[in-house]
Amino acid sequence: MADSKDLQKKQKGFIVKRAAITALVLLAVIAVLGGIYVNTYYRAYASAGAFLVSDEQVRVEKTEYGWFLDGPSAENAMVFYPGAKVEETAYAPILHRFAEEGMDVCLVKMPFRLAFLGINKASDVMARYDYDNWYLGGHSLGGAMSAVYAADHGDELKGIVLLAAYATKKLDDDLLEIVIYGSEDGVLNRAKTEEGRQFAPGTEGNYLELVIEGGNHALMGNYGRQKGDGEAGITAEEQQEKTVRLVMEAIRSH
Repeated sequence: MADSKDLQKKQKGFIVKRAAITALVLLAVIAVLGGIYVNTYYRAYASAGAFLVSDEQVRVEKTEYGWFLDGPSAENAMVFYPGAKVEETAYAPILHRFAEEGMDVCLVKMPFRLAFLGINKASDVMARYDYDNWYLGGHSLGGAMSAVYAADHGDELKGIVLLAAYATKKLDDDLLEIVIYGSEDGVLNRAKTEEGRQFAPGTEGNYLELVIEGGNHALMGNYGRQKGDGEAGITAEEQQEKTVRLVMEAIRSH
């Protein structure tokens, strides 16, 4: 009987040890795959770095949350959430243009470059500065997550700017919502964009949906071609210039 009990204990011990080893192997595999996933991202073109240098019009400062582009405005500022797995500095060119045109910008660096891991970062960023009018913007997933934040903090914002993105929660009627995307965008889910209209502010004139003819998804930033995207008929500079002009015109006339 004693031998039988000892054998059972050894068998249980072997099973537990084997299960522990299997669990450790699985965790190691998950860690490796996770590391590969988060480190496989769209890198900013080196040329984008030129827009993170202060000039006569815009003072650029590296901060704890990312980057601050301080233009001539003393009233308007936008917190910007980057697209999924896109290096945040890829948006420096378009955001520098926003700052030049009267919209200072706080470019947020997201954990693992995924905006859903930092949806509420706007709160800490806005607490740092004193502006009369705050806007929240973002590209792709960053835009969608900025809309989630805006739905819960509408009283703190003047409006949201969704670049190739859409809302998934009801927005306050007093908010200005600007949705803008390229006609050749092959990444943006058009059905979801249409569904997103039901969450728009109810006040007449507070929802604008604008299309950049010839533009696509990736040209909102400077990081190269994105999988599944359409072929653009214009340059990144042209798309970004048109985007900034249309957005700023909408804000000024609101």
